[in-house]
Amino acid sequence: MKKIEAIIKPFKLDEVKEALHEVGLQGITVVEAKGFGRQKGHTELYRGAEYVVDFLPKVKIEVVCQDGLVDRAIEAIMNAARTGRIGDGKIFVTTVEEAIRIRTGERGEEAI
Repeated sequence: MKKIEAIIKPFKLDEVKEALHEVGLQGITVVEAKGFGRQKGHTELYRGAEYVVDFLPKVKIEVVCQDGLVDRAIEAIMNAARTGRIGDGKIFVTTVEEAIRIRTGERGEEAI
């Protein structure tokens, strides 16, 4: 099993969710986040004072799936989240040792 974490622009969330659903993934976790990479924020003017917005709004999506679905899930996220501009986000893939469904006690792939 693998855990896919994707950090994307907030307005791309619905497109990514639909793309993952089409791939066959049922459950995702979404967390509102703030951060920056190469984008490095931007300057704004508020009541005549200029200030730097370092942390930009992002959305972090987490999906745990079977090894066989990883490449399709990554491709779906990339295609749905891409705008072609700086700040489109990142995808991280890690190995999941164990998954347990709390309600039933199912373990492994049956739990996801």
